[in-house]
Parts: sequence; structure tokens; C-alpha cells
Amino acid sequence: MVNVIVALPKLEEAKTIKSILVRSGFHVTSVCTTGAQAISQTDGLRDGLVICGYKLEDMLYHELKFYLPDGFELLLLASQRFLAEAYGDDVICLSMPLKLNDFVNTVGMMTDDIARRRKKKEQVPLKRTEQEDALVKEAKEMLIDRNNMTEEEAHRYLQKSSMESGTSLVETAQMVLMMYRQ
Repeated sequence: MVNVIVALPKLEEAKTIKSILVRSGFHVTSVCTTGAQAISQTDGLRDGLVICGYKLEDMLYHELKFYLPDGFELLLLASQRFLAEAYGDDVICLSMPLKLNDFVNTVGMMTDDIARRRKKKEQVPLKRTEQEDALVKEAKEMLIDRNNMTEEEAHRYLQKSSMESGTSLVETAQMVLMMYRQ
């Protein structure tokens, strides 16, 4: 679920946008009227979407975009005359008055993209340090020497033990080393 923050200068308009989004199945984290409030709502969130107007009480949309943490996208809702200067700012824009279908589809496209990037980031395998690689290698050598295993068998044993115990390969290697050093 992607977090959506609605930041518009008029609270009633922000609440209307929230209502539309909630009815369309989106999770709206908060509604606010200032850029500072929107930025504070991003604390503790790794990513999300901020829907804002051209000008908030305390800042313009591009200042808000600048202060948003990495992982957050901005959807600008503004009149056609303001949108002309917004293009090229790495911001998705929709002109006011909104066409409900375009709005919901755009938010859906943006949240799907954010969710896809999040999933891709989570699938990146963690890199082991040289120290961790040395531990795994030492555990394999210990298994090879003490149990007459090949390097491939020792590695497969560590992998299988790691999966069965729900621990990382490095933690399993540490356990093997502790067992054999006693």
C-alpha cells in the first residue's frame, strides 16, 4: 500500500480529494494545508505520493518537491497557466478543474510505479562484506576438512541449513564454526 498525502491550500478541497481517493481504494495518510505539514508527514515513511496545489500557505510546489525525501513523487494540481511553468520539474501535472477519471487513473499509475520500485528495491540481494565472505569460506573449509565434503557439498550444506533455520548464510557459518571450535 502506497502512502498518499494531500496538501492543498484550502482544507475543504483537500478533504474532497481525500474522499475521492478513499472511495477509489487509495490509502490517504494525511490531509494538510502547508508544505511543512506535508514534509513532516513523510517522516518515518520510505516512499509515497504527495498531491499538492501550485501554491500552499508557506511554499510553492517546487520548494515542496525539493524538500521531499527520496522515494516520494509529486502530483501537481493547478490551472493551465501555472502548469506551463511546471513542466520539466520532474513533477506529474494535472490541470484544474479535474476530470475525475483522469485524476484517479493518474494517481493509480503513480502509486503502481512507486510500489513497483519498492518491490524492485527489496529484491536486490544484500552484498556481503569481505569479513562475512571470509567467515563463510572458513566454515566451508572446516566442513571439508572434518566431514570429507567437497567445496560444493559444504556450500550446499550451509545453504540448506540456513534456509531450514531461517538464518542468513553468514549466521549459519558462524554457528558451524562455533560448533567445531568447542
